[in-house]
Amino acid sequence: MGLCGKIIFLAITGLAVFAGITIHSLLQAPPLPTLENTYWGPGKLTKEDTSVKPFKIKIPDEVITDLKKRLDQARPFASPLEGIQQQYGMNTNLLKEIVEFWKTKYNWREREQFLNKYPQFTTSIQGLQIHFIRVKPAQTAGLQVVPLLLLHGWPGSVREFYEMIPLLTTPQKGQNFVFEVIVPSLPGYGFSQAAAKPGLGAAQMAVVFNNLMKRLGFEKYYLQGGDWGGIIVANMATLYPKNVLGVHSNICYIDTPLSFIKTFIGSFYPGFVVSKEHQDKMYPYSQKFMDILLETGYLHLQATKPDTIGVALSDSPVGLAAYILEKFTTWTNPEWKNKPDGGLKLKYSYTDLLDNVMIYWVTGSITTSMRLYSETFNKAHVSLGVDKQPIEVPSACAKFPYELAYQSDYLLQERYVNLVQSSDFPDGGHFAAFEEPKLLADDVWSAVDKFRNFKKKPQ
Repeated sequence: MGLCGKIIFLAITGLAVFAGITIHSLLQAPPLPTLENTYWGPGKLTKEDTSVKPFKIKIPDEVITDLKKRLDQARPFASPLEGIQQQYGMNTNLLKEIVEFWKTKYNWREREQFLNKYPQFTTSIQGLQIHFIRVKPAQTAGLQVVPLLLLHGWPGSVREFYEMIPLLTTPQKGQNFVFEVIVPSLPGYGFSQAAAKPGLGAAQMAVVFNNLMKRLGFEKYYLQGGDWGGIIVANMATLYPKNVLGVHSNICYIDTPLSFIKTFIGSFYPGFVVSKEHQDKMYPYSQKFMDILLETGYLHLQATKPDTIGVALSDSPVGLAAYILEKFTTWTNPEWKNKPDGGLKLKYSYTDLLDNVMIYWVTGSITTSMRLYSETFNKAHVSLGVDKQPIEVPSACAKFPYELAYQSDYLLQERYVNLVQSSDFPDGGHFAAFEEPKLLADDVWSAVDKFRNFKKKPQ
């Protein structure tokens, strides 16, 4: 072998070793981090009151009076462009209609009674007063009662689950179990206290909610979530596999380096990644990427400057409604941006939508809710690598066709290694619990039944 041959041999050998190391690193999950029970409250840690206290929503009259004044004194809106519906954001003609409904037909005191229909409580976890709904089944004869934690996301609230709760706490024919549901407000959302210190991201919220379940006497439990709730329940399943009996999500996702490579290869050979039936949900990749880009401008803003935009949204109820309700158009169905009415009444009522807006307004929580983006999409949180870890507990993924992004089981199984149920639905979008409560509830029943049978199998 001459000098050139030796150089070529060494180069090929070096490339092979480099490729092998790279592939190995892609397949290796980072070490599982250990997250502490950080104190998130104001000032220094003091002795925590561990009691669970009953809670009822009771907003002072002056808050409602101030709201009415602000609605009446809202400045005139800029007219929408000719021939434009929701393509530039919320159409101000639609916004006028919603604001008029808010002023003349929406009755907060009546809705307050509605929101208080389920038993609610607060308890201090890691220095934060955490608000939660807890509903026990009325009929339990001959049934095992199993705990189910339901977590919402942004710009949602516990309101999303109100129609779904009775579908889970009422016994279902053919099932020998029934759910007791716990539905908390995320820290900084609605009636849950916000962190006084930086660093409370999605992984740290997983610690908070595991501690909440323990506080309520549940060492083992099931999980369901969407949006941020879906991210948090996935983190809980990763960090607490001995406590989590199964996890159901309507926003399953994976973002490992290997999954990106597979997705890229699928741009040329879609059948490598996804079945022909669902290829149009992932490809052409360039179009899907542009769709995501179109819908995620808010994310960059909230992940970098939440307190700035928070000033405007917490000062103007009309601005807050526009900012939130715009998401209920295109995130429910992207085609609704082409409708003058945003399609909102096809799945919701103005009353229901304003319930959700009001929870943000009366609690003044829009700024603190958006901080979750800053606390999660940063170097420190990403470096924890929780999202790169495989989830060993039995899992179920509910896929709604108008969700912001779609990933095939081929990709998801890298992370959800015991994916016992994957459902593709004919209708529905990002706010599944709010849009399609029965579809989602039925899928949860089916998934937990499989989880229970999975646990009975020899491991």
